[in-house]
Amino acid sequence: MRVLVIGNGGREHAIVTKLAQSKRVSQIYCAPGNAGTAILAENVAIGVSEQERLAEFAIANAIDLTIVGPEVPLIEGIVDQFELLNLPIFGPRKAAAIIEGSKTFAKEMMQKYAIPTAKYQVFTNSNEALAYVRQEGAPIVIKADGLAAGKGVVVAQTLAEAEQAIVEAMDEKVFGDAGDQVVIEEYLTGQEISLMAFVDGTTAIPMVISQDHKPVFDGDKGPNTGGMGTYSPVPQIADEIVQQAIDTIIYPMVDAFHQEGIVYKGVLYAGLMITDEGPKVIEFNARFGDPETQVVLPRLKTDLVDVFLAVIEGRLGELKIEWSDQAAVCVVMTSPGYPGSYPSGLEITFPEQIDSHTIVIHAGTKEQDGKAVTAGGRVLGVTALGSTIQESQKRAYETVEKIRFEGAHYRKDIAAKAIL
Repeated sequence: MRVLVIGNGGREHAIVTKLAQSKRVSQIYCAPGNAGTAILAENVAIGVSEQERLAEFAIANAIDLTIVGPEVPLIEGIVDQFELLNLPIFGPRKAAAIIEGSKTFAKEMMQKYAIPTAKYQVFTNSNEALAYVRQEGAPIVIKADGLAAGKGVVVAQTLAEAEQAIVEAMDEKVFGDAGDQVVIEEYLTGQEISLMAFVDGTTAIPMVISQDHKPVFDGDKGPNTGGMGTYSPVPQIADEIVQQAIDTIIYPMVDAFHQEGIVYKGVLYAGLMITDEGPKVIEFNARFGDPETQVVLPRLKTDLVDVFLAVIEGRLGELKIEWSDQAAVCVVMTSPGYPGSYPSGLEITFPEQIDSHTIVIHAGTKEQDGKAVTAGGRVLGVTALGSTIQESQKRAYETVEKIRFEGAHYRKDIAAKAIL
């Protein structure tokens, strides 16, 4: 099979890495790809939003399967366009991807179908939003309604932080149109987990869970990022809690789409808070999580192509998906200054040999004069496998410490919550 992966981040490199293990795959293309995908695939200089060019490439190169990595092309309707041309593509259609494209839509769906989530209010006027947070007090959560590259959520510990978040989103337009409307939520306490599921329109099969680390500094301090590292499994979360989340959140949301007359095919991602009252939804995404994919896919034993095709063809219920008992830990290395402004073009040097249990996933990188250089905030994700979380964590950090680029930053406590 000839496969096209759309995207240029760590998630896409992780998908390409898994696809390269499939006996069914003869050629992989990645558009636009990065310095890491170039090792396993042929990078194609087409942007993720260039739907017409991507479709033309798929036709001209007899692509048998296209996988959409990032949320933007999904929300723009790339799946609908490919389906019109009878091009097999993995990902939800535009009408379904709005679950990520609008936090208001997601909250209204949860409210309508009694899916557990935080109490919330939606505002289009900053003065009304400011009055509400002054009434509710802090801590409180401020979310830009639209897409903000993982940075549109502020967990405000003080009233001043909440007020600043509202002014920046709604008045100063730091997230552009995404901040025209904000969702203000109650602050939930507990441990977060990421629960993803493959969905074929009617059947949902959950993946193994993982736990992300959003804040930029150790001890969950500092501003939120797209994710500083992750691990799987999450041993401190009981199996019955995970099953409760599947039964009260994943299955009901898939059923809700069905009842709304919306076909949902692809990955449904639920970011959850495990509260004293049980699992509650923080957010839904319409694609694989990043960096969660970097620890979940390495644990998948079933051929990923088989899973993708079963989803597209609506026969997921016939497939038995198997997972490894191994643990995986991913440590993200970022450019200096991230999640604020950061330099690009810094040369990256790698150790001559990398442990066979460890994969270096490229995220914000590109090739320049035959070398890998930084080209984003999150630069690399170092994923290690082992029989335990401790073993995986040790292997990941051993490799992280051997990778060099100027001002490299990473958290030193990834997976610490699992090592009690």
